[in-house]
Amino acid sequence: MALDSSGKQQQQRPRPPSSKTRDARLKLRRTPNEEHEPENYEDLPLDFSPALFSSLERYLPEKILNSTRIEKARFMSELLQSYSPATELNRIQRHREYRQRILSSYQRLHGDIYTLDPARFFVPSFLDAVSQPSEERFRSMIVPSAPGIYTFDMLQPRFCEMLLAEVEHMEKWVYDSRSTIMRPNTMNRFGVVLDDFGFETMLQKLVDDFISPISQFLFPEVCGTGLDSHHGFIVEYGKDRDTDLGFHVDDSEVSLNVCLGKQFSGGELYFRGVRCDHHVNSESVENENYDYSHVPGRAILHLGRHRHGAKATTSGHRVNLILWCRSSTFREMKSYQSDFSSWCGGCKVDRQNRMQASVKATMELLNRRTAEKTLVELSSTPPAD
Repeated sequence: MALDSSGKQQQQRPRPPSSKTRDARLKLRRTPNEEHEPENYEDLPLDFSPALFSSLERYLPEKILNSTRIEKARFMSELLQSYSPATELNRIQRHREYRQRILSSYQRLHGDIYTLDPARFFVPSFLDAVSQPSEERFRSMIVPSAPGIYTFDMLQPRFCEMLLAEVEHMEKWVYDSRSTIMRPNTMNRFGVVLDDFGFETMLQKLVDDFISPISQFLFPEVCGTGLDSHHGFIVEYGKDRDTDLGFHVDDSEVSLNVCLGKQFSGGELYFRGVRCDHHVNSESVENENYDYSHVPGRAILHLGRHRHGAKATTSGHRVNLILWCRSSTFREMKSYQSDFSSWCGGCKVDRQNRMQASVKATMELLNRRTAEKTLVELSSTPPAD
């Protein structure tokens, strides 16, 4: 790596993809190298999230894994860019510049909440369960509220208060500076993307160290190889804000939703079953219907494909922390599949119908053959004297 005039190492942007630089024979591992400790890529000018590089590093082939940090970053950059169209790369570049403008101007209110501090952030029951993960500890903490929906106490009141104050400080900065910010998604008109304000590293560590192990236990069919990226944001409901949220699915493998406060009425989440793209508009069955009432500090965890919405917040002000947790491995595998009966309610029904139709057809065939055999036997039997 080159040095500048002060003797410091210069940052190098990984070279653009070229068929000559990346060996096409080198492929990612199917399972992560759990014993490998990933490097930190925060100081490199990358086209993708530094947290994504740290998560992806465990999947690198041995030859690349043992190379320098710059070589690993270059390999991963070229790999990611090879799957990204030019329009997506342009969008990434514009978003990086947008985020840099915010980070260079915004002055944090509570700087200490930008670094994950489990003892200060989490309630003891959550911290005890995830400090030494095991099925027994998870079951002692998690409440299976409905099929595929799990709730548990998670955040301490003081952390909720500090994060709420930070969000209010962000909104004041947006107003005072006359800035325009990106909202969390196409459905929420209010709220902020925490990653854009500097929370990305903290939230990715939350995913890696806490949410991913829990999700691998609860949703092995989707998170068997872990979660490696996220989209973290705040949503707000109440007077002069969003009041409700339409029926939808999330752009995630697993979604974490934690109410931060404040005083409010209404706003219940309603769930109507897990569906793949093909069955997303299919009818739900009775045991798939579930309504959940928010409690500050309490988390609800569910598959992103679990169809849901939010009823109207009839009074007060409700604020929630949302983490859309994603798995690049699952998304790659899903692109080669057409049957998702391990998690999609619609695919399960289709599979059951196919099995029933197959059994019925087999029985009809056996009955027909039995009848034909009986006729042959009767026709070959000589008449009685």
